[in-house]
Amino acid sequence: MNPASSPHPLVATVLGARPQFVKAAPVCTALRRAGLAERLVHTGQHYDAAMSDVFFQALGLPEPAVHLGIGSATHGAQTGRMLEAVERVLLDWHPDLVLVYGDTNSTLAGALASAKLHIPVAHIEAGLRSFNQHMPEEINRVLTDHVARLLFAPTAVAVANLAREGITEGVVRTGDVMLDAVLRFRSAFAPASADVVARHGLVPRGYALVTIHRAENTDDPERWNGILEGVRRLGADGLAVLWPVHPRVGERAQALASASIRLSPPLSYFDTQALLMHARVVVTDSGGLQKEAAFHGVPCVTVRDETEWVELVEAGVNVLAGADPARIAYAAREAAWPAAGLPPDLYGRGDTAGAIAEHLRAFLGGATAT
Repeated sequence: MNPASSPHPLVATVLGARPQFVKAAPVCTALRRAGLAERLVHTGQHYDAAMSDVFFQALGLPEPAVHLGIGSATHGAQTGRMLEAVERVLLDWHPDLVLVYGDTNSTLAGALASAKLHIPVAHIEAGLRSFNQHMPEEINRVLTDHVARLLFAPTAVAVANLAREGITEGVVRTGDVMLDAVLRFRSAFAPASADVVARHGLVPRGYALVTIHRAENTDDPERWNGILEGVRRLGADGLAVLWPVHPRVGERAQALASASIRLSPPLSYFDTQALLMHARVVVTDSGGLQKEAAFHGVPCVTVRDETEWVELVEAGVNVLAGADPARIAYAAREAAWPAAGLPPDLYGRGDTAGAIAEHLRAFLGGATAT
């Protein structure tokens, strides 16, 4: 279908993981305001209710038109099942454009299924690069960018990364939709934030918030044990630790539980933001949390050897500690609160979703949906 000729353009959004739900919340609203019809395809990549259902409810996302229920599997099997299932949906819907977010298997499956059906792909968070080919996320984001027609790059660094790969057409620097989400929902989580901290037995600026979920850390025994030891040292140093445990980690973190190290099930977006804004430091391997920490002025220690958000390291608000326990403990101990401020407009001004919606509307011929 020619997107420019459709009087009522349809955007099919493919997502399946918790960070994508957060990013989609402001964009879904902006698409409606721009007069574009949207249907959500939930792949089921995050199938745990605490990682999926509660996010749709809390963020006010529309119910998915289709829930594929793919669930967990190896990368190849999961992506293959998603690819087949998403293709069936697209053949049924005939959308004018497919929108994907970030760097998950859901992202790649949505992009490949669309490209093979000659449906234009728009990629939010295009151009991010860790330059670590061992990360499945790196493979996903590179391949997605090379089949996308519209590439919404959050930063100047992302634009430059795409240009080095020969991708210049369709690239738009927009800012970051996660900043939109934080600003949009701050009035919901900020007033009760102190109560959330107290409910977990913590005091403001007196604890570290820890999240670990990436396969490179959880599936590598040496890295996993190094990170555990680093977190243990934080507790031994007298800093309270709260660790919401990702389903991928399961019970393997339980040995760390102590008076100073508190483990919890996954938290809602609002509770996570409330705890984040009052933390002394964040220790994480999450790309999204690295940025959200900076938005709240909280220093971050990233337990990876590289990050796609290099500008945070350059700004001095993020330290790469790898999986070395001594480096993790030292970086967390020396982190200065509040973190240094970010350069103005580094991630936009909180109006990224609206800019994306207008670019999509223009690409689809400016027609409005009924």
